[in-house]
Formats: sequence, C-alpha cells, structure tokens
Amino acid sequence: MTATILLLAVVTLERLGELWLARRNTKALLARGATEVAPEHYPLIVVLHGIWIAGLWLIGWDNSLNPIWVMLFLILQVLRIWVLSTLGPRWTTRIIVLRNADLVKSGPYRFLNHPNYAVVIGEIAVLPLCVGMPIYALVFSMANAAVLTIRIRAESEALSEAQHVSAL
Repeated sequence: MTATILLLAVVTLERLGELWLARRNTKALLARGATEVAPEHYPLIVVLHGIWIAGLWLIGWDNSLNPIWVMLFLILQVLRIWVLSTLGPRWTTRIIVLRNADLVKSGPYRFLNHPNYAVVIGEIAVLPLCVGMPIYALVFSMANAAVLTIRIRAESEALSEAQHVSAL
C-alpha cells in the first residue's frame, strides 16, 4: 500500500467516523430540545465533501506525497481534534441550536468564532496539495468558500438569535 493510499484511507475513515459522531450528537441534541437551522444548504456540503474525497481517490491515489504539505495536514488534524474535543457532544455537521445554552468560549473558540471552518478550509486546500494537485485544491477551495459563506452566515445568525432569546 502506498503512502498516498494510506493517507486517503485514513481521511476517508475519519470523515465516515465524523458522520457517525455527528448523527449521534444531532439526535442527542434534538432530544434535548435543540432545533436544526437552515438545513437547505446541508446537501451542498455533503456533495462538495463527497466529490472532493472521491476525486482525490480517482485522480490522486497514485501520486507521491509532499512531506511538507503532509506535515501541515497533520497539524490541521491536531486542530480538528481540539475543536471536536472542545465542543464534545455539541459538535455536529449540521447547524443545531440548543436554546439557553451558552456559546462555547474555551479551546480554539477563545481565538476564532468558527475554528472548525478554519480547519475545513485548510483541509480542503492542503490534502490535494499533499498529493500534488494544486488546481484541484484551488477549485475545491473556491467551491468550499461559496458554501461556507452561506453556512457561516446562517450559523452566526442562528447563534445570535439563540443568544438574544436566552438573554431575555
């Protein structure tokens, strides 16, 4: 097995594990009275990430790895774990709002409002660069930016409204 196949396999398994975790957390949050906000853009995120990883497998599976980009990708994975562990059971892939719950202000949230999206932006760009696909990285980074513009706007608005309601 080549190093590229191993890297892509690990990322694929990681993403599948995250989908399982997100579904579990979403169900638990909804059972606690949380609500989903702006679900209409979620299929775009799923399609974008699905095509991104499938394309990496189809086009890049036999490319050599660039060790510098791989190191940066590994740093992003550490940041991803930090985000996930900070949010714990509140982490999902959907916008789920739990009314009267304080916003998370610890971990990476001390520095950024949306650190998870910063990591995703990095991953979408860096993983293709790991396998020598700069045009692919650019195309998917632009598509990701378009989707995240919708996503972050919707999430920020929902969280702001939830905080306004809890302050009343």
